[in-house]
Amino acid sequence: MKRIFSAALLIVLAVAFAGCKADYSAPETREFSAPIMGWSSWNHFHTEISEDVIVGQADALLSLGLADAGYVYVNIDDGFTDGRGEDGRIRIDTTKFPNGMKAVADSIHARGLKAGMYSDAGDNTCASRDVKPYGLNVGLYGHELEDCKMMFDEWGYDFFKVDNCGGRHLDLNEKEQFTKIAEALAACDNKNINFNVCRWVFPGTWVIDIADSWRTTHDIWVNWDQLKTIIKENMYLVAYTGGGHYNDMDMLEIGMGFKPEEERTHMACWCIQSSPLVVGCDLNNMPDYSIEFLKNEDLIAMDQDRLGIAAPVVQREGEVYVMAKDMERYYGPKRAVVVANLGDETASIDVSLEALGFKGKVNVYDCFAHSEVTDLAIGDHFTLNVPAHDSYAFFVTGKRIERTRYQGEEAFLNAYTEINDQDYPVYRRPYDIPSPRYWESPSADLGLYATLVGGWEDNWLEWRNVYSFKGGEYVLTFNLACADERDMTVSVNGELVDKFEAITTGGDLDWKELSVKVKLNKGWNVVRLENPAAPMPSIDYMSVKIFK
Repeated sequence: MKRIFSAALLIVLAVAFAGCKADYSAPETREFSAPIMGWSSWNHFHTEISEDVIVGQADALLSLGLADAGYVYVNIDDGFTDGRGEDGRIRIDTTKFPNGMKAVADSIHARGLKAGMYSDAGDNTCASRDVKPYGLNVGLYGHELEDCKMMFDEWGYDFFKVDNCGGRHLDLNEKEQFTKIAEALAACDNKNINFNVCRWVFPGTWVIDIADSWRTTHDIWVNWDQLKTIIKENMYLVAYTGGGHYNDMDMLEIGMGFKPEEERTHMACWCIQSSPLVVGCDLNNMPDYSIEFLKNEDLIAMDQDRLGIAAPVVQREGEVYVMAKDMERYYGPKRAVVVANLGDETASIDVSLEALGFKGKVNVYDCFAHSEVTDLAIGDHFTLNVPAHDSYAFFVTGKRIERTRYQGEEAFLNAYTEINDQDYPVYRRPYDIPSPRYWESPSADLGLYATLVGGWEDNWLEWRNVYSFKGGEYVLTFNLACADERDMTVSVNGELVDKFEAITTGGDLDWKELSVKVKLNKGWNVVRLENPAAPMPSIDYMSVKIFK
């Protein structure tokens, strides 16, 4: 496979950084946790685990140098239980774990690593759905506090993945049950538990307040179409990662059968979105190129960056997507960029410097080659030929410009949830779903828009990251659409600035721009669109320009 840059000379600098985490609004002064990195037993071993298997994989993390690269969690998934005793306590399968689960955690900790534990929000674990049911009556429901104290205070584990197969079996209210589990964890003496909600779709914005990370899609497996679906969905959930809380794109299938170019895309897209990096293969049976991808210090720096944010799509040409996010500090000189070709044929794209947030000369560093790029012709763009299923990953540095366009699909939808619609990808929503959605359409800028906002007071849309270098008067222009007459209010930093009434554009996908003059503060601003009484128009994008 040949990866091609357009030819010409540009002298550039190599820049790499891996730092501590920090708060969204004040990244230099307040720290929070990075996405976890480690290994989990489920994807390869399923329920065929044992003390020897778990400790053996912990040793492999060390011997392969993965622990030194940051992969320090050793997470035990389903497969260690043997029902509940008459006293209500979980029984351990002593054939697999003769020394008990505390001894396994102690062995992991003795190696300088962290130990992860597993359960379900309901009555049964997910292995209960196997041909030979397993994990019956060992879920958390009815045992939330005692199970949490056993696993984290008595056994000493550090991470908790909670599935929801048993929760669905009991038809539990998921917000209430996962909140109850979070409260049980908070009641433990151990105050350093990393909590992962494994719900297989984005559960709702409530999860941000209770969990460190949450699954957003069905399980991953070695299949390009499935990998592509996960990547595409998470491109449009970026508003929900931040402040030490992360969209979890599922375990890494690197080392389990993907082609090298597909693993390159897999790793790059997980890292640009700040997803947890949890390896799912047998660490003792991996190709060398897979180990190289997992240990890529530049991509790890991208994932573990102190800002802890995800990267929106800033440019798109067909199935080639350009994602970019700030690194180290907001609106600093450095950005992470991934250019991913999710299509089945090689494609060319002119990557716009303006879309990346730069003006003038830039320096470009290739995160896979670990070197400065010296053969890019750069004026206001640079051209890449991207092979099918492949990706480039860069650090780009230069003079930043104010952002002038914010997409509807990267806005925070306060009532967004996928719990009642798990069988549809986020970009193919049926029209009878009442909660807000990001929908795909070739008529929309970059191919998606936000819709089904309004109708009750909690169903609003908000851009929380509108940034002004100096503050002052600006014009906000909204590209919107609705077939019938609809109202919409605009608020900036909590103050109502305008109300558009009886808007109609002639069709649900007939876009029209409406503008309002506002005052923005220097630095961060929040722009909210809402209509508590009735549906408001669909939103394609908001442009932000200085008033002249």
